Amino acid sequence: MTDTNQNCFNLATRVGKRLSQHEWMLVTAESCTGGWLGQAITAVAGSSIWYERGFITYSNISKCEMLGVQQATLDQYGAVSPQIAQEMVMGALNRSHAKIGVSITGIAGPDGGTATKPVGMVCFAWAIKNNLVQQETYCFEGNREKVRLLAVATALQGILHLLNGTATVA
Repeated sequence: MTDTNQNCFNLATRVGKRLSQHEWMLVTAESCTGGWLGQAITAVAGSSIWYERGFITYSNISKCEMLGVQQATLDQYGAVSPQIAQEMVMGALNRSHAKIGVSITGIAGPDGGTATKPVGMVCFAWAIKNNLVQQETYCFEGNREKVRLLAVATALQGILHLLNGTATVA
């Protein structure tokens, strides 16, 4: 297991302990990570107690159909945007029994970047049901695998911050 993979496993274990303390379930909505966040979470034994479900919405149509992302938002801002991350997490929460959620959408590369949305740009949103708490955009360095793994680790760290009450209300 690489250091980054081990870090993701350790973070997921910590997330599980905190969620269990709250008796909350987690939902995830992933695009550029393609299920890696769900994999990191389900690598933790007993995660079925605190992980309700995950949505892998790689295409725009799946974001609309599965999460209720608005086509108008996609047209105006593009799939990689804080606005889409927000709609993804709120859609995941509305379509699950979870109390807390996270979404990830980005450009992992090696292609697909532009001057305004470079390869490595990843947008996140973390929310407690009916209350958007935080959204962030990061530009990660590295190849496709590294960008995706850093996105998974960042998503897990954001959940911990939210559970620990250190996230700011947007």
